[in-house]
Amino acid sequence: MYHANLQDGRQVVHGQKSNWLVIWALVCAAGTWIYTSRVLIPYQTADAAVHSRPRGNLSDLYPSWVGARELLLHGRDPYSAEVTREIQAGYYGRPLDPTRPEDPRDLQGFAYPLYEVFLLAPAAPLPFPLVQRGFFWMLAVLTTASVWAWLRVLRWSASPAARIAAITLTLGSFAAMQGLKLQQISLLVAPLMAFAILLLSKEHPMPAGVLLALACIKPQLVVFLLVWLVIWTLGDWRRRYRWAASFLLTLGLLLAASEWWLPHWISRFWQQARAYRYYADAVSIAEKMLGPVLGWSLDLLVLAAMLCLCWRERRQAVHTSAFAFTTAMVLAVTILLVPKYAPYNQVLLMPALLALVQRRSIIWQESWRARVLLAITAVLLFWPWFTCVVLASLSFVLPQQTVGRFWMVPSWTVVGLPIGVAAAMLVCAWRLPFAASDEASTS
Repeated sequence: MYHANLQDGRQVVHGQKSNWLVIWALVCAAGTWIYTSRVLIPYQTADAAVHSRPRGNLSDLYPSWVGARELLLHGRDPYSAEVTREIQAGYYGRPLDPTRPEDPRDLQGFAYPLYEVFLLAPAAPLPFPLVQRGFFWMLAVLTTASVWAWLRVLRWSASPAARIAAITLTLGSFAAMQGLKLQQISLLVAPLMAFAILLLSKEHPMPAGVLLALACIKPQLVVFLLVWLVIWTLGDWRRRYRWAASFLLTLGLLLAASEWWLPHWISRFWQQARAYRYYADAVSIAEKMLGPVLGWSLDLLVLAAMLCLCWRERRQAVHTSAFAFTTAMVLAVTILLVPKYAPYNQVLLMPALLALVQRRSIIWQESWRARVLLAITAVLLFWPWFTCVVLASLSFVLPQQTVGRFWMVPSWTVVGLPIGVAAAMLVCAWRLPFAASDEASTS
């Protein structure tokens, strides 16, 4: 009787902790979305009115949708200056005027590989407001499913409450919120990569290669993952080449179809991409913080460390913790190296964050340096949620102008979080034994 009562008591305590975990996650997510609607957007709207900045639909999906519609329905070059001006008229509400110093620098041209239009072909004939709403909910569902996919890849048998909390915090993160608000293509690419790695880990290499090829609509987000997978494939070519064959075949078909539809499109895409790097301030985090010389030097050091770790783990089986952890590490490093430090790209940090939480006990016991690094990363992660909840609460009792003065506070860690996560993943990948991690993966 005593042991039965003790077990029942432990189940009640565990259930209460699980309930509080879900409630805490809901509060954090609600704080982010309320802060956005009651503090951030009102401030941006008022600031745009003061400086006469144009504001249209402000959807990052709009340039892609216009490019797909004009190419597939009207046979027009989506990279042309005429189509760019039409995009600006919808995105900003009017074409940009270079003589107005307060106008945005971002030209919002179609700056994607041409084969992106094939993914958007079903939406091309539809009105954009309908496409915009549908894409929002599709990205929300895919982002939710990607959390489940990464939990499977990491072989983490988390409790139902932990899974609900992970999904809620992901959807309530600053990165996912911004991506959903903007209907950003990054929130489509990230799930494609998650599902590809899950299929690969379940010994389905052919469909994994297809999804990775489709994810190349944003090649800068996929390139380092492909480098890691190529290195891993070289570790056992005869058993692992199938995903690469599928990837190359699918990508080849996309490139051929694009060339047939719009001959010599690659040179036009390259010109648009080079222009985008200039007008969108597309530089890496290190280059933004330290300048070109020191930034490039740090990027090369991080890249070299990542490649060394990838080479060391190239013989790991696809279903092991070493493979999953290395994949998550590569995606975290991608955010440091990619020439765009926008928050929405940080959805790629999610598998690394899950891996760090999964192995938190091992990391905490490793050394005091690991504990400090883990603590700093936790502060950088939770700062936006905490400040968003505070500002969202104050927005109900203080004037909007007063609260709006502090609109930047939640974004103070936007640049620091990728640095902390990537550093923690690199250190852990270098020092921690994966055998112990395998034992902890079911805890």
